[in-house]
Amino acid sequence: MKRFMLNVRRCLVILFCIMLLGDSVQYVSATEEEEEAQDSIQNDTGLSLYAQAAVLMDADSGRILYAKNADRQMAMASTTKIMTLVVALENGNPEDMVTVSAYAASRPKVKLYMREGEQYRLEDLYYALMLESYNDVAVAIAEHIGGSVEGFAKLMNEKARELGCKNTYFITPNGLDATEEVVLENGEVVEMAHSTTAAELAKILSFCITDFEYKEEFLKITRTAGYSFHNGDGSRSFSCSNKNSFLNMMDGALTGKTGFTNKAGYCYAGALERDGKTLVVAVLACGWPNNKSYKWSDTKEMMQYGLDNFYYQSFDDVKLPSHAFDPLFVTGAKTEKIGEKACVEVALVEEGEQLEGILLKDGELIEVVCYRNLALQAPIVAGQKMGYISYRLNGEEWRRISIEVTENVEKTDYKWCFEKVLERLVL
Repeated sequence: MKRFMLNVRRCLVILFCIMLLGDSVQYVSATEEEEEAQDSIQNDTGLSLYAQAAVLMDADSGRILYAKNADRQMAMASTTKIMTLVVALENGNPEDMVTVSAYAASRPKVKLYMREGEQYRLEDLYYALMLESYNDVAVAIAEHIGGSVEGFAKLMNEKARELGCKNTYFITPNGLDATEEVVLENGEVVEMAHSTTAAELAKILSFCITDFEYKEEFLKITRTAGYSFHNGDGSRSFSCSNKNSFLNMMDGALTGKTGFTNKAGYCYAGALERDGKTLVVAVLACGWPNNKSYKWSDTKEMMQYGLDNFYYQSFDDVKLPSHAFDPLFVTGAKTEKIGEKACVEVALVEEGEQLEGILLKDGELIEVVCYRNLALQAPIVAGQKMGYISYRLNGEEWRRISIEVTENVEKTDYKWCFEKVLERLVL
């Protein structure tokens, strides 16, 4: 009889353990549905522009504050030289001596009138490139760094893709109009033009003044009013003056680059920093001769619109939903007693470099949505992600913070169950 009762008790213990382990597969999650994205570009701006394509951008966040045909692929003339300088600063040694080829010397004006075989210090050519926009200088730089114009254009296009520009294609380092046939991966042959969009041109200049490793060098070169230098043997001297008139048009004007070809018309990309805002404007096809001043009036109008109508909003000042911090329930977890519910604290963790704030227009609000699990199944490891907080504006996410578990939680097993049941029976 005693043996029978012992076997019954053993069976009950095993059955209880199986039932307890079975509870551990329960899983509860809670999420909120995303709202439909809304157009973030307001059309009731009152702006009237000459440019066929234009963008006003918050350089710090990359948010487009105003757009007109922002994604239309168009010729961009010498605004190209912004990328020429970016690639040169990243890949060149400013103390290098550049030898001028016959091809570089033959480029059309505007030019320095370099001579075949002459040598120039690379850094001196940076100033000639950006202040006077010399076409022969651009080719000399490209051949020195890329081995050829084609090799340098490859570096330019690689950098454009790195920056997320999908509708920009570089053929020349100076921005002269050009087309070429390109063989796609599927074997199709297409004709590509040297071109960009207003949105992507603004993105490139925004990179130059915010995240660029050589930001200070870029700004020093493009902001210099005048610069003098000579060729390698000192037999010829040159003086350059900055053709970016916008630098003297508005308080806080930061940098910029002009451009013109018969196809592109007048183009400009410029930046301004004032009142805690960093604004970038890009205009393409902004008039043809004799309307050289249109690019300046369009740029000033958009810059003033950005200054007057937008304010800075820090994400840290936005209230978070209270349930983001609720403890996490863990099923199938080892606890002090059988039947107790395990719960662990959670923490908000920023991964990598996160955007700190964004420019908003009156009436715009940042929406904070919390996506998280209410419960998870053991085992749980400290640092395990169980959700995230999304900061959104008009349906587009601008910042994300992970929600992570702060401690380890072990999973129940038969040994643990047996020990806990025995403890209960003994007591």
